Amino acid sequence: MAKLFLIPTTLGDSELGRVLPPDLTSIISSVKVFVVENLRTARRFLKKVNPEINIDELTFFELNKHTNKAELARFLEPALAGSDTGIISEAGCPGVADPGAEVVALAHTKGVRVVPLVGPSSILLALMASGMNGQNFAFNGYLPIKNPDKSKHLKMLERRAYQEKQCQIFIEAPYRNLQLLDDLLKTCDPQTLLCIATDITLESEFILTKSMAYWAKHIPDIQKRPTIFIIGAA
Repeated sequence: MAKLFLIPTTLGDSELGRVLPPDLTSIISSVKVFVVENLRTARRFLKKVNPEINIDELTFFELNKHTNKAELARFLEPALAGSDTGIISEAGCPGVADPGAEVVALAHTKGVRVVPLVGPSSILLALMASGMNGQNFAFNGYLPIKNPDKSKHLKMLERRAYQEKQCQIFIEAPYRNLQLLDDLLKTCDPQTLLCIATDITLESEFILTKSMAYWAKHIPDIQKRPTIFIIGAA
């Protein structure tokens, strides 16, 4: 039976050996069909993993916000015909905060075996390093962009953090990181905890959990840098 491999990538320009298992090279080299979020970066990643790969011999399907959902079934046709297929997201693990989840869901209905491979998830790595509740947490994706909706949402997440003892994880487009931090400081209680995890696994990695009162006096350099935010009860 053909397999659908969920192939992890690095979270930035870091050494493959630091964050990816060595057997990934042999698996990638055996796969000839890929569902990718971005064609250019996927090709570059494959060449980095194995410079001997002949890109011209591979078949690519592009899956992103512009993809017509009616095309998803076509992406699995090679797997149904017996060819192993790989999913590569833009960064980190496919299927986690990633459109690849839709193909994975379809694979289960079609009887294609799904094989997740070990790799870095910025969400889990941030949670691990935050010191917050790893037994009760929620990933909320992107928050509303504009106020008052954003502020209302932040208050709701803060309330949930206290009432349910559930830490709340979310992200923002990197160029809006400082605006989100400003909204957090204006909206949340000064004692509420905030973990800021930036450039995870990179040489410039920055991870710190402090109160909102602390962050109000120590604004970090996070603008235009991939960042995970986590709020929790003091």
